Amino acid sequence: MDIPVELSRIVITETSPQQIIFLKEKDGERSFPIVIGISEALAIDRRLKGIEMPRPMTHDLLALTIEAMGGTVEKIVISDLRDHTFIATLGIRRNGETIEIDARPSDAIALGIAMDTPIYVAEHVIDEVLNESINLAGQRENLQRRHDELIDQIDRLGGYLEDQKDQFDPGADSEPLRELQQQLEEMQSELEAIEEILRHLPE
Repeated sequence: MDIPVELSRIVITETSPQQIIFLKEKDGERSFPIVIGISEALAIDRRLKGIEMPRPMTHDLLALTIEAMGGTVEKIVISDLRDHTFIATLGIRRNGETIEIDARPSDAIALGIAMDTPIYVAEHVIDEVLNESINLAGQRENLQRRHDELIDQIDRLGGYLEDQKDQFDPGADSEPLRELQQQLEEMQSELEAIEEILRHLPE
């Protein structure tokens, strides 16, 4: 059985080649992360926000091609998990028929997210991810090391910002502080995402 899910969160960290999206079932509490590349993450984020580029990017071009050929993106199904890799199918409706195309989940979501395309995940995939604690982001020790680094960086940057706020001249340019605050928020978001993945990894 395929479970309807939605993109609940996207975490983009430019200092890491691995980005994270979270899918959550619409009528339940189960959710799980998928690690994707930076280009796919940026494409999802851009299309989700409706940001238009001067010229069509890859996923825009694919969407325009499907539309020009009389097709519509009907659904995205994450149907399997093989060797820790998620397998997805893109359903395209054309001339009354649905054509199923093998795709990476990140590409399928980047394509369909701007069209409100429904996303489904096979029940056995969710069970395998949550119950067998599949290692989605590489070795646990690497994630734990990054986790500890973030804790230290957040503590130091947070303390610095607090000191600066006490000494800050209201009439001065606050742009540097805003940039540091944004950096702090991005690190906190990455930390939360890593903690979510670590909860599902075997000890």
